[in-house]
Amino acid sequence: MPANKFLHSTSRKHSTKEDLQRQPIQFGPGRWFGLGLGLAGVAMISATAGALLAVSLSSTPLMQQKLSPEEAAVFSQQDLAKSNMRLPELTRPVNILLLGIKVLTSDLEEYPHYSNDVGYHALVNSFKGLSDTMLLVRFDPKNQKLTLLSIPRDTRTYVEDRGLTKINAANYYGGPAKSAKAVSELLGGVGIDRYIRVNVQGVEKLIDALGGVTVNVPKDMKYQDDSQHLYINLKAGEQHLDGDRVLQFLRFRYDNLGDIGRVQRQQLLMRAFMEQSVNVKTLSRLPKILSVIQSHIDTNLSVEELVALMNFAAKTERSNVQMLMVPGEFSNPEKYNASYWLPDLTTLDTMIAKHFDFGYDREQLENAESSYIRVAIQDSTDDWDSVDELVNSLNDAGYWNVKVAKPWNSPLEVTRIIAQKGDMQAAQEVQKSLGFGEVFVESTGYLRSDVTIQLGKDWLSIQDESQTQNSRDW
Repeated sequence: MPANKFLHSTSRKHSTKEDLQRQPIQFGPGRWFGLGLGLAGVAMISATAGALLAVSLSSTPLMQQKLSPEEAAVFSQQDLAKSNMRLPELTRPVNILLLGIKVLTSDLEEYPHYSNDVGYHALVNSFKGLSDTMLLVRFDPKNQKLTLLSIPRDTRTYVEDRGLTKINAANYYGGPAKSAKAVSELLGGVGIDRYIRVNVQGVEKLIDALGGVTVNVPKDMKYQDDSQHLYINLKAGEQHLDGDRVLQFLRFRYDNLGDIGRVQRQQLLMRAFMEQSVNVKTLSRLPKILSVIQSHIDTNLSVEELVALMNFAAKTERSNVQMLMVPGEFSNPEKYNASYWLPDLTTLDTMIAKHFDFGYDREQLENAESSYIRVAIQDSTDDWDSVDELVNSLNDAGYWNVKVAKPWNSPLEVTRIIAQKGDMQAAQEVQKSLGFGEVFVESTGYLRSDVTIQLGKDWLSIQDESQTQNSRDW
């Protein structure tokens, strides 16, 4: 990919009719996935929604920070939902900015001596720090789609009054409004309707309130930071994690992928939530869940809007949930004093055009010949002969830009064909050529691919059937 695709300034404008019709910058949550880290796919949302409606509070009961008129104007002033005889429903597509915030005592002026008193920098239930997690979530009732765009915290972009810097600084210097402006700038002017901020302590408490989550830990994770009382010690493999261990899973970033690896693990966690169904125990936890939401969430959503979003998310089919990540590359340490994620703006514009219905498609990868599509293979079968056969099959189908990447972290029954940069059509074409596998739009595959094939046991079965048929023919 040409180096000039990775621009270091994201200040640009689209000369399209959307610019003339552009609405105010808007924010919004994400499929309760959200809460920045994976609360997404919990099927008990409708029950929670009903409980929320029963709470007699003001129109924005969860707003912890009062916005000035100028800050409030950053977000859409249009209604998002309407009430009916049952639960509120969305009236149009909406974009919600979801921020996960980690704040230490050393970050706040009101705790000048606390760290010295206790001997470490403790977590605080506050929203004034750097955003540890950032998601833009689109709820699209017309197409029944839920799209999450992960924005790495180290993404280099323009932040008002700060210049080109890491995007996670926006919340620290200007709260949700400045964060919304920075995200809109990065994405070429896309509107943001509402915001949700979640404190990292709230994530831990909410996971516990939900009863934990079963997830496959891709590798051993061990890290210790006495200054924060941060102790990460997880073994590889599928296991049920409580809130504390989920935070360990999410906060670990001490490998060669750094924050990008964290983003991929966040998506793995979200997918795990979607795979798990509600049970009677979950419903019994509603009072505790509501208590956590009220004390650890900051949002300009009304109760009616929040319920409409949760109701929509609960009804969204698993196949219609798409998880993307801002494409880019790591900065060269010889050129930058800090470590950045440099966004690939051409590919990003294409992604926003396809999945957020804004701007225009500058790359048009779907029209590219198969020989130009970058395909990566992550094997989960431990059968390298079958991997070689897959490479040959792809070559026969016209895919020559094929790379065998690091194996997938757990055995898969069914092959997953990942649209790594959101190009569903390219992934479907690969699936059609192979004749097997499930297509997903997410960013858990090989970073430098357009399509990643996470090879499962179904390919071994196909190989066995082919060999049996050949022996019969002889």
